[in-house]
Amino acid sequence: MKRHYYISDDLNDLKLIETELQAKGLLIPQIHVLSESDAEVEQHHLHAIESVLKKDVVRSTELGAVVGLIAAGLVLAIAYAMQWHLSPAGWIPFGFLAVALLGFCTWEGGLIGIQVPNHQFKRFQKLLKQGKHVFFVDITEEQQAVVKEVVNQHQSISLAGTGESTPEWIVKGQDKFNSFMKVMP
Repeated sequence: MKRHYYISDDLNDLKLIETELQAKGLLIPQIHVLSESDAEVEQHHLHAIESVLKKDVVRSTELGAVVGLIAAGLVLAIAYAMQWHLSPAGWIPFGFLAVALLGFCTWEGGLIGIQVPNHQFKRFQKLLKQGKHVFFVDITEEQQAVVKEVVNQHQSISLAGTGESTPEWIVKGQDKFNSFMKVMP
């Protein structure tokens, strides 16, 4: 799958485009709107980006966990190299320290991620501040023609590039979950 980004300042037109794409077989989890005006996006019943995903929390937390794993490995390697593990306490203090470092680095990475925009959306920050909306669609090769056909019928939207998309299995899983939740009484 590939993500196609579009810029628009007309939420009514974006709602129309979303409806047309769904009518042509695209799933709701494939279509998103990124905007500074979350209330307006909600009023138009568009599929908005979750607030937490507007920030780089997930990526930064993962990076923090990698740093934590390296730090934990270093603690254990140093304890082994210095033969500190042969003391009466054994590996227990070093194991606790390794786990604490892993947890702290992961937590700190998440805190850093809360403060910065998502790396995938940084390029749109100026446009978002100007009141524009970023409409993006995660599509397969087979769906590219459908999206191009629908988008070409609307003058208020312009292509802003492509990027990395959500994996197809996650999109289909979200759709099945949403369908299941609608069936539940």
